[in-house]
Amino acid sequence: MSASLKGKRVAILVTDGFEQVEMTDPRKALQEAGARVDLVADKPGQVEGWNHTTPADSFPVDLTFDSANLGDYDAIVLPGGVVNGDNIRLEKSAQALVKGAADAGKPIAVICHGGWILASADVVKGRTITSWPSLADDLRNAGANWVDKEVAVDGNLISSRKPDDLPAFNRTLISLLAS
Repeated sequence: MSASLKGKRVAILVTDGFEQVEMTDPRKALQEAGARVDLVADKPGQVEGWNHTTPADSFPVDLTFDSANLGDYDAIVLPGGVVNGDNIRLEKSAQALVKGAADAGKPIAVICHGGWILASADVVKGRTITSWPSLADDLRNAGANWVDKEVAVDGNLISSRKPDDLPAFNRTLISLLAS
């Protein structure tokens, strides 16, 4: 990926139980393109990734949802994971960050079960989005046009379905951020 993101800053929002590769792969791609990437979570200390339904590695948290300043970021990434997706959507401070990014027109990149918070933050009405198939009804009920494709782009909203989509997801995110 040749796009330079030097000077760009991205927040990856997670709780324990995020799908590990859906955080680590975009983070690596963004960092290799020159972006600064912060892991922002519901609590300080460490946050635990999962490989599907199995707990995996722990990662240091840079900031909490409450302490993160949306003005410091150029984009937000929302990894999936069933546990993460279900928990993060209940975090009012995470919802506020997502809603603020949507209102400001900042890129929001979401994959798999990460889309649940978009419905809870009320930012998908009239938007085209993809996700893990089990979220389709929830997203449609929130007013989204759900599609089944590798990457869906609707303005500043980038979405993908699953880990297999990560190469296209990363390319699309980096391209949007570089423009």
